[in-house]
Amino acid sequence: MNKGFYLVMAAQALSSVADNALLIAAIALIADLQGPAWMAPMMKWWFALSYVVLAAFVGAFADSFPKGRVMFATNAVKLIGCLMMFCHQYFGMTDSQQLILVFASYTLVGVGAAAYSPAKYGIVTEMLKPELLVKGNSWIEGLTVLSIIVGTVLGGVLISPHVAAVLAEHPLIAPLAQTRAEVAILLISLVYLMAALCNLLIPRTNIHYPPQQKHPVKLLKEFRNYVHILWRDKLGQISLAVTTLFWGAGATLQFIVIEWGAQHLGYRLDQASILMGVAALGTVFGAIFAARVPLKKSLQVLPVGVLMGLIVLLMPFVYEKWAVYTLLMSIGGLSGFFVVPMNALLQHRGHVLLSAGHSIAVQNFNEQLNILFMLAFYSLLLWLGLPINYIIVLFGVLVACLMTVFIMWKNANLRAQPQLEASIGQEGHGQALASH
Repeated sequence: MNKGFYLVMAAQALSSVADNALLIAAIALIADLQGPAWMAPMMKWWFALSYVVLAAFVGAFADSFPKGRVMFATNAVKLIGCLMMFCHQYFGMTDSQQLILVFASYTLVGVGAAAYSPAKYGIVTEMLKPELLVKGNSWIEGLTVLSIIVGTVLGGVLISPHVAAVLAEHPLIAPLAQTRAEVAILLISLVYLMAALCNLLIPRTNIHYPPQQKHPVKLLKEFRNYVHILWRDKLGQISLAVTTLFWGAGATLQFIVIEWGAQHLGYRLDQASILMGVAALGTVFGAIFAARVPLKKSLQVLPVGVLMGLIVLLMPFVYEKWAVYTLLMSIGGLSGFFVVPMNALLQHRGHVLLSAGHSIAVQNFNEQLNILFMLAFYSLLLWLGLPINYIIVLFGVLVACLMTVFIMWKNANLRAQPQLEASIGQEGHGQALASH
């Protein structure tokens, strides 16, 4: 690992802390404006929509410039969205119009995140050799999940009644912010500024790609080709299917845990945000243990995903704090352990077949498309008034069944091509592009 890699990690951690804290602050703002319960997951839906809509373009953007500079520019877009949300009361809008502005602001943060991601993950494949990718991904994913913990806890602390009241009286904050959401969003904007500073310090990798297409229609056609290449690859399709399921399930689980904390445990939003942090802490430990898995053995962790889905089914039966925390830690730990090797394998195959930026854009497109579907389905279930414990059972069974299907799919691929695992770890990039 080199100095530049640690700067990437620091920038990613700070930006992710801000993203997750802003989500909690935005949920609090929706509650303060008396928005309905289904609005919170739908806000995340619009965030994910940015990844899907921009997928064909952000890969080319990330590969056209030094990725540290791309991270700086896209982090600035996130900051603008954060400040727009902070100013929700300054435009003379009604509460309903302010809710729309909150949606628009968080969507803009999603635009920044969609363009940030190919640069963030793409630079990892440029800095590290294939044999270090699982270890590097373990660091990145572990730190990302740790930043989710810090971000969700930070957001929960900032909107808690006592802390928000104390901060609102501070002489530097009082002239600018009065409500708990305003105080939280103002401080979160400072975290985005710190991330921007780290972005500027990231060194260039001096890896150059062929000139990128600029015509929108041609970019869309090229992107469709990239999606086909990765889905046709016998290794790429398995890792892409698994990570697509994981991120869709993970995004939905965030909101399930908040609603479960409210309905099943009687927690306030700031208390339920701690539960999200506990699950994320488990993911950190899972990611740390996953660092011991060699890239060539990454396919062997798939049964852990089935186990994670089954353990989710225990959530309706726990009430005691120690049992709640243990269960959420276990779910997080299992998810971290199986997704890190899968993510590394997908990045490796994407880099070998395509390029760093384009492969991550394809990955984001599929993962965020699944997030859109699962969050929309979850919002529909809430709108229909289905109890949260019924939703949890449905969720756990779905994850376990799909992971079982993916294992059968992987076994069929290995029977058809016994030499498939031997290709894991090969050097080079853009091999599929060279043949087109």
